Amino acid sequence: MFDLFSDIFTYRDNALTRIDPRAKLVIALAALIAVLTAERVVLPLCVFGVCLGTVATLRIPAKLVTARLAAPLSIVAVLVVIQTFFTGTTPLFAFTVAGWHFTAKAEGLRQGALLGARVLGSVSVVFLLSVVTPAHRIFQAFRWFRISRNWLEIAILMYRYIFVLMDQVADLAAAQRLRLGYTARGRAMRSFTALAGSTIIHSLEQAKRTHDAMRLRGYRGTMPFGPLPALGRRDRLITALCLIGIVSARLLEWGVSK
Repeated sequence: MFDLFSDIFTYRDNALTRIDPRAKLVIALAALIAVLTAERVVLPLCVFGVCLGTVATLRIPAKLVTARLAAPLSIVAVLVVIQTFFTGTTPLFAFTVAGWHFTAKAEGLRQGALLGARVLGSVSVVFLLSVVTPAHRIFQAFRWFRISRNWLEIAILMYRYIFVLMDQVADLAAAQRLRLGYTARGRAMRSFTALAGSTIIHSLEQAKRTHDAMRLRGYRGTMPFGPLPALGRRDRLITALCLIGIVSARLLEWGVSK
């Protein structure tokens, strides 16, 4: 779980971590728009390959990459299967399992592959952003873009205390395992139900303690955000070049599709 949420690699000194977070957010947003509006699988897969190549260049452990991409890959597999067998009319192949007849269609396979490629491309962009930009810098950049202060405060507190709740859940689950709470299916279900209920109770108690602590430290409904300096010339140039490249790739993909 630490590997899944850790941002320790964002504090390394490299070319990407030195780029202003506002520039990285603009570039990531443009890449997401290009991927989500792509009409062929080539552009999303190229973005996916570029992001994974960049992650490999940064020497991010394969274990962390696998942990981050495991859930999206399962979603991609489900999308491809559902679209292949339930969308379209042109049959590719068919088979029967336990009396159920399944027919794969060409249109569904293409649609599923496109949806899956979009998911992979989008997730890879967000993943790359998360390993080169600390969370507090992203929140600070969002504030510079005039995102609602209330939403940002909620996001910051959620990001901070999700780790506290994860530690508490891990301790409770370990205590349940020591008491043989997961040795049988029925007992495991009761243990899991108790764990879920305890987590909700702990979250409510933590919210009250956090609010009281913030009030004692002078919180009166607004959280201060430090100012950001003007965007440097190098960051503006990097942003412009990346945007030109992304727009050019999307226009080329659009022209090929037509």
